[in-house]
Amino acid sequence: MTPAVPTALLADRLRRAGEVAADQDVELLLITPGTDLRYLIGADGESHERLTCLLVPAAGHLAPPAIVVPRLEAPGLAALGLESLGVEVITWQDGEDPYLLVSDLAGGPTRLAVTDTMPAAHVFGVRDALPDAAQFLAGPIIRELRMRKDAAEVAELRAAGAAIDRVHARMGEFLRVGRTEAQVGADIAAAIVEEGHTSAAFVIVGSGPNGASPHHEVSDRVIERGDMVVIDIGGPLPSGYNSDCTRMYAVGAEPAVSVREAYAVLQAAQERSVASVRPGVTAEQVDAAAREPITEAGLGERFIHRTGHGIGLDVHEDPYIVGGNARTLEPGMAFSVEPGVYLDGEWGARIEDIVVVTDTGVERLNNNTHDLVVL
Repeated sequence: MTPAVPTALLADRLRRAGEVAADQDVELLLITPGTDLRYLIGADGESHERLTCLLVPAAGHLAPPAIVVPRLEAPGLAALGLESLGVEVITWQDGEDPYLLVSDLAGGPTRLAVTDTMPAAHVFGVRDALPDAAQFLAGPIIRELRMRKDAAEVAELRAAGAAIDRVHARMGEFLRVGRTEAQVGADIAAAIVEEGHTSAAFVIVGSGPNGASPHHEVSDRVIERGDMVVIDIGGPLPSGYNSDCTRMYAVGAEPAVSVREAYAVLQAAQERSVASVRPGVTAEQVDAAAREPITEAGLGERFIHRTGHGIGLDVHEDPYIVGGNARTLEPGMAFSVEPGVYLDGEWGARIEDIVVVTDTGVERLNNNTHDLVVL
């Protein structure tokens, strides 16, 4: 179960979800277990073959929110205090049709929205029970709430950033010539938990040529003297809020002058992009701030991904910092700034910080050195 979120805050989230639904001409939200449900009522867990589903009516509808849950799983909701949120708990047993139960509670809506991660089996079950209702994704509604972090959420992201910084500060314990990426990764994963996360959501140890693959994880490759190594790591705190930070290391020797020069371009581009963040700037402008100096240095074709992604209860969520995204940044938005350069078959490099838009500019949540660290 998620650490307690104040009831008043959850009630406000439910209220605002109904208001945004009404603004977008949706009568009912259907939210199955996942991070959207965690955000709205503090309930942890995953979807299974048995339907658990929160019904949130649009503002102006008289019906209260309700959650349909298998009777055998209802005790897990007892500690959430749903009655104080005005959420009615409706149970069902094996052999009953939960989708008809949803239909009865819904009261015949013509426009409903299902959470983006609802399993297809449940989507089809709802469709069969409500054949005349048009179905939409709830993502555009819920993201309007989740994109703007409140003070408590920012505090959790700040704590997550400090925790993953502590892991990077220990890299000299793990990263040495003669060890495999997998051995280093296992030690890092353990340290992520030791430093306050509940688990390691991902561990990338990209040494030498493997660093040129941005989503390489770990392998049995033995780390060699002179390797450039990408370390991209993160995970959730008990609250569910995530860290994500990438730093670069050279192992056993200084890198070649050409590598140092390219890294200097990357470091300056990342700094320029972070400095561009403030209210009123668009996501694509932050992307351009990173991309332009890398392109001017002749490395534009080596920067093969977006500059960043939002972060919170999910590691990747809105807003996405990418060309073509004209979304205007607002206070409370949190996202990564992580330009990279990748030379196939040789090496790669990426520098990543999580930042939060403030009322007047930006707060960086990762504060270890951005310099290339030689171990």
